[in-house]
Amino acid sequence: MKFNQDAKSIKAQAASVKLLLLDVDGVLTDGRLYFSNSGEEIKSFHTLDGHGIKMLMSIGVDVGIITGRQSEIVRKRCADLGIKLVYQGRQDKLKVLHEIVKERALPLHAIAYAGDDLPDRPVLQAVGLSFSVPAGHASVKTVVHAITDAPGGQGAVREITDFLLEAHGAYEAFLE
Repeated sequence: MKFNQDAKSIKAQAASVKLLLLDVDGVLTDGRLYFSNSGEEIKSFHTLDGHGIKMLMSIGVDVGIITGRQSEIVRKRCADLGIKLVYQGRQDKLKVLHEIVKERALPLHAIAYAGDDLPDRPVLQAVGLSFSVPAGHASVKTVVHAITDAPGGQGAVREITDFLLEAHGAYEAFLE
């Protein structure tokens, strides 16, 4: 992971995270859109990311999705992982963030977000901890706290969840 600020202070901030919010296309997936001949959308999710999400949720850090696109496959993947905070078809992601803050009574500094494109930028600037992926838009990568080494859809989310697990002092327990 490449840090845009002091790694020690970012890790300290990570220890206070109670909610990880994720963009889908470009973060949980590789960002490419696949369609079958019948027009059905096809997405590829990495199992490493899914397992990381489950581990993070098992220590009490909730995970949610905010995506501008609407997709049945995303709904199914979230259901499989136990993700209940699923906001699809929402272009104004900052508005969604404020809804979540109000509903959950969570301070912004207790929220982390991972995104890769301009619609994510306001959220990335608002939360306490922000991440992007190597293929993220240049103007996004300049405002985040850290950029994963792994590409979106290929373990980037796992890199983030492992970092949060380490910051919470919980990572080692999963190695036993």
